[in-house]
Amino acid sequence: MKRNPQSHKGDNGKVAIIGGSHLMHGAPILSALAAEASGCDLLFPCVPLSHKEVTKASSLNFIVHTFSADELTQDDVESILELLATMDSAVIGPGLARTDVTLDAIQEVISGATCDLVIDASGLQPKTLDHIVGKNVVLTPHLGELERMGISEAALSDIDATVVIKGPTDTVFSRDGSMKKIEGGNAGLTVGGTGDVLAGLIAGLIAQGSEHDAACLTACTVMKKAGEALFERKGFSFTASDVIGEIPNGLRVTGS
Repeated sequence: MKRNPQSHKGDNGKVAIIGGSHLMHGAPILSALAAEASGCDLLFPCVPLSHKEVTKASSLNFIVHTFSADELTQDDVESILELLATMDSAVIGPGLARTDVTLDAIQEVISGATCDLVIDASGLQPKTLDHIVGKNVVLTPHLGELERMGISEAALSDIDATVVIKGPTDTVFSRDGSMKKIEGGNAGLTVGGTGDVLAGLIAGLIAQGSEHDAACLTACTVMKKAGEALFERKGFSFTASDVIGEIPNGLRVTGS
């Protein structure tokens, strides 16, 4: 990806990641590390209070914000929206709880956010479509999450967002009604956390200036190629963290 040689810190991407709950500390960290591996300048994970130190320890580059407690609630919405107002993109959903309190808070954040959004995991709810109209949004569901949202595959071309359906073959549905499939990869990519990695990588590319469709196609391609390269060395015994390690070279090879 080209960048201005006269650019300064922050000019090449600022990404926030809103995620995590009492039992799920890894998901937002994996998203943040993937966005970092994409080459963006600044990362702002926003996580449960109890996960502050482990998140800080995951990267010296992280600027960590926290919820007021161990679950996202209404009390956190205002401060998160203030943070998102300064971002180029944000990932919303990885590891967030699915209590009524948190799900309501997620929808308020989505509704009030002014930056580009990548919505994943707990952010993918039936009400989500009501709050993304007119926004710049990527949705990254697998088929189970698509069913949870009450959306049929036939209706995907009518959604006001770019939609990535994750699976053995990834499918990117564009806002213009077109569709592209990304083949490759292997069953090792079913390991926990790869969806979080994909969401963070997409957000990182968007923050650096990629159009949504291009960011999704590039990210899916890099993920598939990472799985193939890792299988050659490790068989199916690779992790989401291993996939992140493949991102920089994958982007270099694709010219992104």
